[in-house]
Amino acid sequence: MAIPQIELNNGIHIPALGFGVYQTPPEETTTAVETALEVGYRHIDTAAAYLNERGVGDAIRRSGIDRDELFIETKVWITDYGYDSTLHAYDKAAGKLDLEQIDLLILHQALPGEFDLTIDAYKALERLLADGKVRAIGVSNFMPDHLERLLDATSVVPAINQIEVHPYFRQSALLEANAAHGIVSQAWSPIGGITFYRDGSHGSTLEDPTITKIARDHHKSAAQVMLRWHLQQGRQVIPKSVTPSRIAENFDVFDFELDADELDAIDALDTGVRGGPEPEEITREKFGLDIPEA
Repeated sequence: MAIPQIELNNGIHIPALGFGVYQTPPEETTTAVETALEVGYRHIDTAAAYLNERGVGDAIRRSGIDRDELFIETKVWITDYGYDSTLHAYDKAAGKLDLEQIDLLILHQALPGEFDLTIDAYKALERLLADGKVRAIGVSNFMPDHLERLLDATSVVPAINQIEVHPYFRQSALLEANAAHGIVSQAWSPIGGITFYRDGSHGSTLEDPTITKIARDHHKSAAQVMLRWHLQQGRQVIPKSVTPSRIAENFDVFDFELDADELDAIDALDTGVRGGPEPEEITREKFGLDIPEA
């Protein structure tokens, strides 16, 4: 089936539903991506810091799918920020992915304490965009003030801001800020963030009574309901799994619709508690990682 597309602010289109490979071991990545492509996914999201770009590239090559049918996204890690370093980060990513052009290249974090490096890195993305080496550029985990600082210093509005969004952490103010700038919100950990909660006090969204009731009413799984919630609210989503049955299940979300009351009920589950790291606490000293050459 054809996946619905979302138009980005520069006119290119991204599938509304993609496949993520965060925390997927390098040795399992190729098989997982091959499975996703066989199911019908056409957008793959990876990152330099995941250390599995090469496995994504292998799966793309083995699939035999025409390149123009695929949308490949990756991210520059903070240790490669700075104008020249980010240009080289592109070379490393393109080499591992075995691609001449990357569809979407984004900055993985804002690096608030060294925002001059963030600005320089983004200006390198602008250069790559102008040179046709990437089709779109964006950011990840940028908060509203980070976006304002970036927009004040650069020329190209990010096409996407990839952020943590799920029923227990909706980030409504950030979603509104993205929308106000014409930036698509891309949800990482879209079905719950359950592996990130520091104290586990909120349990699992997959077992939440509100979500499971809605799932029963639609004869769908809790994960499918959460993905549908994102899609109907205009977010692009990138669920991940290495289990073939779940990869297929997460793709099967286009044959039902949630009503307004159901969407509101899921919105009301927001706890305001972040599962991932605090964007303001990202530093090269704490989160430094040397990204290998291609």
